[in-house]
Amino acid sequence: MQLNFITFAAQSQPLGQMIFYMSLKDTINMQKLPRHIAIIMDGNGRWAKEKGEDRLFGHLHGVESVRNIVEGCAELGIEYLTLYAFSTENWDRPAYEVTGLMELLVDTIRKEVPTLNKNNIKLHAIGDISMLPENAQKELKEAFEETSTNTGLNLIMALSYSSRWELMAAVKQIAIDVKAGSLQPEQITQDTLQQYLSTSSFPDPELMVRTSGEYRISNFLLYQLAYAELYFTNTRWPDFRKDNLYEAIIDFQNRERRFGKTGDQIREEIPIS
Repeated sequence: MQLNFITFAAQSQPLGQMIFYMSLKDTINMQKLPRHIAIIMDGNGRWAKEKGEDRLFGHLHGVESVRNIVEGCAELGIEYLTLYAFSTENWDRPAYEVTGLMELLVDTIRKEVPTLNKNNIKLHAIGDISMLPENAQKELKEAFEETSTNTGLNLIMALSYSSRWELMAAVKQIAIDVKAGSLQPEQITQDTLQQYLSTSSFPDPELMVRTSGEYRISNFLLYQLAYAELYFTNTRWPDFRKDNLYEAIIDFQNRERRFGKTGDQIREEIPIS
């Protein structure tokens, strides 16, 4: 664990020193936590290649990071965590890797449900779930049901997901409803579109983290990330742990979120006239 060292002279021993050790977690302002964190879990394959292993070896170790970060968010009291687990573009990867990922997904869901319940975590998924193998869909459905009454962290898995697919599906459904007469064009607002997205039940992410040194959003929550703070790290996903999460949150807390206002307005809490 990375530590911050705080040193000061003790009053009873003017020349002496007392050293206090504070973990990164202790430096987080618990009153300024982001409600919703979204993570692009990148670098499993490169991590494995650097170790002379198969890409699936990296995905397997990436599960350990998922477990660690979910636990870290639950401990902090984060309300929502979205993990970009599998994009629609990932279906184009080599068949052996896709098959291995699907098997890993099924096995992980089956094993993790008791832990989710123990930690009061509710599981959700966004994306075109119909594209997943039947056994994966079955495990997901059972996991949703078994964690449905939990009231702690909402864990949202983005599976077979792409933001362009989501927006296209939303626009199609709006057109269907307009054609059916249940929605009038003049009624359509920004809030209307948001209600048709797969994330309509969740607040927009305030912090988006991407691992492995890539500086792209990669078709992930394009609409929802409009005002998110973006945090990029060179750390590969299998090496990403709670301290890395804490660093991202501390960086988030040190930023000034203006939402179109000026810095002076935010600091003085002056409303826009």
